[in-house]
Amino acid sequence: MARAIWQGQVIAQTDTPLMFDNNVYFPPEALNQAFFSASDHTSLCPWKGTASYYTLSHGGTVSANAAWVYRDPLPKAEAIRDHVAFWRDVTVEG
Repeated sequence: MARAIWQGQVIAQTDTPLMFDNNVYFPPEALNQAFFSASDHTSLCPWKGTASYYTLSHGGTVSANAAWVYRDPLPKAEAIRDHVAFWRDVTVEG
């Protein structure tokens, strides 16, 4: 099992995480949507494609662009389509 924890809250949990490019990716149904809002931020990876981001918020605390997702990945990254990974102040266990 993998869990993503932010501000002492479990924001994602799954029995089926994907390990890809040294990151743990969570399927979309594993997310606790109450913490997530879409961001306008994007980034480009030359072999995964364009990543879209989520901002996390809870109790007045915000972590901008703390999670990312590849909605239309390049062929080498197809396995992580629509799966979400975390960075910054999110701790991933498991």
